[in-house]
Amino acid sequence: MAHPLDSHLDQVNARFKAARLGLKVERRGDMLALRGTLPPRPGSDRSRPYQQRIPLKLPANKAALKQAEQEAKVIAARLIEGTFDWRHYLVQSGPMLGSDDLADKIAAFEQHYLAEAQADPDKHPASVQATWSKAYAPYLRKLQSLSDRRANLSLPEAIVATVQETRANSRSRQVCCTALEAFAQFLALELPVELKTLWGKYGSSRTQRRDLPTDDQIVEWFHRIPNPAWQFVYGVMAVYGLRNHEVFFSDYQALQSGDAEAAIEVLDTTKTGAHDVWPFPPAWIAEFDLRTVCLPNLETDLRHTTLQRIGQQVTLQFQRYSIPFSPYDLRHAWAVRTILLGVPDTVAARMMGHSVAIHNRTYHRWITRRDQQQAVRTALNI
Repeated sequence: MAHPLDSHLDQVNARFKAARLGLKVERRGDMLALRGTLPPRPGSDRSRPYQQRIPLKLPANKAALKQAEQEAKVIAARLIEGTFDWRHYLVQSGPMLGSDDLADKIAAFEQHYLAEAQADPDKHPASVQATWSKAYAPYLRKLQSLSDRRANLSLPEAIVATVQETRANSRSRQVCCTALEAFAQFLALELPVELKTLWGKYGSSRTQRRDLPTDDQIVEWFHRIPNPAWQFVYGVMAVYGLRNHEVFFSDYQALQSGDAEAAIEVLDTTKTGAHDVWPFPPAWIAEFDLRTVCLPNLETDLRHTTLQRIGQQVTLQFQRYSIPFSPYDLRHAWAVRTILLGVPDTVAARMMGHSVAIHNRTYHRWITRRDQQQAVRTALNI
């Protein structure tokens, strides 16, 4: 959102650039900060200067901007002289918080997040709640725990320390950074470092290849499940590539009616909204007797449970039956199967409820030598 000071900031930064000061003034909400290439902070594992921000604790107004301009010139001179000392600025990193105070701030952030997300007509309330529970709440609890253990840290320092305690180069590190950055922005906190610089090198290229079950193994383990309702859950996930919870939020009318295509509709209640899915392979519909819809008696009222809890119950049931692969492996095997059968990526991605980019990054990497050999033999009619 535009701010009355922004045009004045542009003028100051233009002068800084012309003078090759190496710094710029930034507005962070209603506060001012300096940004530039600075020496590593005390205790940092960095050895060379890098882009960092100095919180000035000055309000975003014209009088404070003049102070910021003067401070920038002093810092630039110290950098040239080699006398810059972080200790002059770290005292501004913020007061220590009591446990109750932090808990109140987290509670306020939760209310803000849920209200803002649920106001978006494109987001389903159940999906919003699931995202909070899975991607935000765990890392805010981790922050609370660390703050209790290390009461000497200010909140900005505790946020950075929480990220650093999360395993490096992992998906959880990225999610932690995202959650705590949002929390810091909500509180208008100046952090010692930009959290995105702590993400690491995790990415889809680092995703480990899964040892997916073969079609024969999938059929074998279906018949080992003693409970018909859980057989149905297993079978539907294998034939339609559903997520755990989607089994309980799908319209099976066409399947039950004997429709030849036997497409099902995953309902809008689910994580990624409504979408249609076709069976691959269709022959398994008869093999698994999926025309007879038979679901376990689980709590599915989202006023009393969550999509995540429903999914966890499915995973737990797989473990109880000693199935040697996870529910999601059935979904991944379905995705690889569609690739080998020549289903266009755009179509398969739509049926799976995610983007084509995710589909290509994730599933094309999991085509094993076994899959390639099968595809070659099919093409050559061997």
